[in-house]
Amino acid sequence: MTRASVEERPVPVVRAVLSFDEVYDRNFRFVWRVLRASGLPDAMVEDAAQDVFVVVHRRLAEFEGRSDIRTWLFRIARWVVTSERRKLRAKRAHETEGADDASLAEVRDKGPGPFEALARSEAVRTLERVLGRMDPEKRMAFLLMDIEEMKAAEVAELLEINVNTVYSRLRLAREQFKLLLREGAQAPEGSAP
Repeated sequence: MTRASVEERPVPVVRAVLSFDEVYDRNFRFVWRVLRASGLPDAMVEDAAQDVFVVVHRRLAEFEGRSDIRTWLFRIARWVVTSERRKLRAKRAHETEGADDASLAEVRDKGPGPFEALARSEAVRTLERVLGRMDPEKRMAFLLMDIEEMKAAEVAELLEINVNTVYSRLRLAREQFKLLLREGAQAPEGSAP
């Protein structure tokens, strides 16, 4: 074997092997916030987070590391959200057969969800209320760029939109966030902003 043939061989790419526990510990809050920002009802976020990490547990060995782990988790979370929404629509369609809206309103759970129990500080509760009132597209851009500190190119890839659209949504989201935050600060104690 000549020296030239040895040098031409491709160098194998060695990726860091992540354990499930590491991925879970480092990214659970990110997944939780993505699921929450996706507009799932509070009562469904905990189950959806569990579903995301069941998929992660099953598929972690297949993660090739060609992208950031959060990008991979975001895509899994979006898939789970889509699946949960499909189930919710089917359930609502089944429940509403022969029922009127007034009787369904009585059955709905009005208790606090797991996110509220997790959010102990007033700052987090305020952030949650404001994000809940934001336009979903703006909210997702705001969450990924300003809260998760992802790069615009990553967000554009995740949301499958142009980078300029990401910046536009982020600018509009920041304006909306400031406006809603001011409205919330001016609201009387105990009233919803």
